Amino acid sequence: MLLAGRDVIYCYYRQPCKNQDQRTGLVQTPNTDTLMLVKVSGDRVDVLNIPRDTTVGEFSWRQSAAAQKVNSKYWSGGPESLTRAVEEITGERVDSYVIVRTDYVARVIDALGGLDVNVPEPGIEWVDQAAGVNLKLSPGNHHLGGDQAVLFLRVRKGFGDDYGRIDHQKQALTQLAARLKSPQGLAALPTILGGVGNGVETNVDPNLLPSLLPHLSGMRLRFATLPTDTIRGSFNLAPDRERLAQVWGSAPATAGQNGSAAARPAPIRVTIQDASGAGLGEALARALGVLGYAQVRVQSAPASSVSSQVFTQQDVGAAETLADLLGLPRLQGERFPVAPGEVGILLGADAAQQLAGLSAYRTPTTPNPTPTQTPTPETP
Repeated sequence: MLLAGRDVIYCYYRQPCKNQDQRTGLVQTPNTDTLMLVKVSGDRVDVLNIPRDTTVGEFSWRQSAAAQKVNSKYWSGGPESLTRAVEEITGERVDSYVIVRTDYVARVIDALGGLDVNVPEPGIEWVDQAAGVNLKLSPGNHHLGGDQAVLFLRVRKGFGDDYGRIDHQKQALTQLAARLKSPQGLAALPTILGGVGNGVETNVDPNLLPSLLPHLSGMRLRFATLPTDTIRGSFNLAPDRERLAQVWGSAPATAGQNGSAAARPAPIRVTIQDASGAGLGEALARALGVLGYAQVRVQSAPASSVSSQVFTQQDVGAAETLADLLGLPRLQGERFPVAPGEVGILLGADAAQQLAGLSAYRTPTTPNPTPTQTPTPETP
């Protein structure tokens, strides 16, 4: 399934149209800058983010560079054209599409209780009076309502580039998906389903989501970003199919998967970012030490309600092993704060429930994690 977020359309310079579905009298046509290909297989949900500047087909200097980008295909040819473009880029068959407007996304986020985010230094400021945009967030933790959350998900300032924006969108979706599994998610169902014809353009059977709800609690999320190469002399990107096979969907199995992680852990560095508010980072480090992970460090972070997750840039197999071991979502991206040969584990407030077994590894003599300590198994 293709999931796309549609830009706001403008009838005057930097002034959004009152009717966001009109197709005439526009000064700026909408792109689909947020593109995700979703594949469900058993209890796995694989999500591939496609950068907006990815070129469809062979790049040609005789054509407009912008017209060759995947994010332009929705407006020029509708959802069917966008679907065909994604199929050409990824080599995957796309059976259905869901195109969502920003106002619908805001309603869904509000129905799910808002979005908890961590804003990096030096903070975010996006002010556009003509467009009614006024987003100012200081560094640190924030709880955002739907309208502000949508601006946060759209902004690139503060995250470096489109890849940084894509990575924090993955983290936001991980959190919202977790809430969808809760009783709050069931209560939000009328809002989610009510978007069809009111902010959502789709060919999906409306009964699909209700039929999936009983199975959501057992589903595991895996995110990746389409690998690309820059096309010299342009801002367009060329997809790299060979690397795609390594990071998404068909990533090769590694020693440690299928329950064997305890016997043969990957020779990988692990960094635990402990934002649990309960000092669980040190306990997890001890548990991983017992399992044979010798290079583990713990970084303290302010308590946050962000969702616990395993993340990496390149080491997908090792991250998958840890994600399976801990029962957490696995996120691959281009801008996560880890180096080659390193996997990160973010512990949020939900870690106390997600990793309840860690209580056995806590010690009263070291209540707080030591930032650079290499953990060792606790001696009885």
